[in-house]
Amino acid sequence: MAARARLSLLLIQNSPRLTNHRLVHSEAVLKEPVYPPVVASLTAKSKSAQRRREEERIKQKCAASVEDKLKLITSVQRMKYVIYPQTFSRGADRWYQTYTKTAYIPGLPDKFTANQEDTPGISEDVLAEARSLISNVILQERWFHITKRRPFLYRNQELVFGPLLRNLVSGLTHSLAKCNPLLLHSSLDLGPQVNFYWRRGERIIPRGHRNGRVEPHRFQIDDQPHSQIRVTQPLPQFAPMEDSFATEVPEINCAPDMMPMFKRQYENHIHTGAKLPDPCCYGHTQFHLVPDRYHRDRMSRRQEWDQIEVFLCANAMASLFAWTGAQAMYQGFWSHQDVTRPFVSQAVITDGKFFSFFCYQLNTVALCAQTDVDNPRKNLLWGTDSLQLYDDIQDGQVVGMNDEVIKLLIQFLTNRT
Repeated sequence: MAARARLSLLLIQNSPRLTNHRLVHSEAVLKEPVYPPVVASLTAKSKSAQRRREEERIKQKCAASVEDKLKLITSVQRMKYVIYPQTFSRGADRWYQTYTKTAYIPGLPDKFTANQEDTPGISEDVLAEARSLISNVILQERWFHITKRRPFLYRNQELVFGPLLRNLVSGLTHSLAKCNPLLLHSSLDLGPQVNFYWRRGERIIPRGHRNGRVEPHRFQIDDQPHSQIRVTQPLPQFAPMEDSFATEVPEINCAPDMMPMFKRQYENHIHTGAKLPDPCCYGHTQFHLVPDRYHRDRMSRRQEWDQIEVFLCANAMASLFAWTGAQAMYQGFWSHQDVTRPFVSQAVITDGKFFSFFCYQLNTVALCAQTDVDNPRKNLLWGTDSLQLYDDIQDGQVVGMNDEVIKLLIQFLTNRT
């Protein structure tokens, strides 16, 4: 027994310390292999698998080029609501504000309203030249009325006032190029096609083989303005993005099916009126001609004075939202990659005698249900009531020419960075 005790003491004294073993064990623990996270299967039918597939699609779209991104965004062909810019539905401007997240501000931005009597940048020579040009265009239209036969039914605006507006736009653009060098490198489109496709809100499918699933509301705008001017440089913003946080947009909780809106099935389109590589990729001003069914006198006889301006406001809101939204898409922005700068465009709507002026600033395209949760940005639309250009034509002379309309036309066309 004594020999065994002495042997155990010698082993304890000669053995190495255990602290080194503890350090080696801790280092081994730190160097354990890290396994990949457990994720849902891409082919399963669970909700987590569906979320993963949606995340993979979003990553694919964000990493794609602009051309491929547009193809991926418009590739899902399903039924969508078609918004018509020129609609006679009552109160259409309130629905369009909801579906485009646009706040309407009466009047024009400060840069157009400041110093209205003495408009900066407009000399008397420029004003006199524009007044003479507009008078000649109006007299030419009256001559067409007298010498030509009566146009076909519902084609009076197209055959009579269409050439008037075309001559007015081309003449003013040419004469004001000396005041705005940006117009020297601009592109004037006649009868272009402007399209925009987006998602806003969602619903639960009530019946069918896909019942119970959540589906986004899809919208499409197909617009064809009379003419438009595209430039190589963007217009300056009318107001900072932060100013749109306090504005209010009306909320419509009922489904779009309860409105005079209907679903259509055809290809989704996003188009600014030009192809993607075109250097004139920014919008400047659009010109719209009201249809033949739009009669101010008839609306007044029916005591629908409020609907006169509602029609024009809805037309400007839908058209400018589609145009600026398509411009933002052409720059690579979409609902999951919101714009980093505002996109600005202008519009003039006329029937040949009355003119309405609108300015639009696109602050966000994140309108789908996933990205619009905590998004305080809102798009902004400024607009004026109808302004009469002239009173009458007597003895070959235009009587009562309104200089305020002429100054606004000049200000719109001379707007630049």
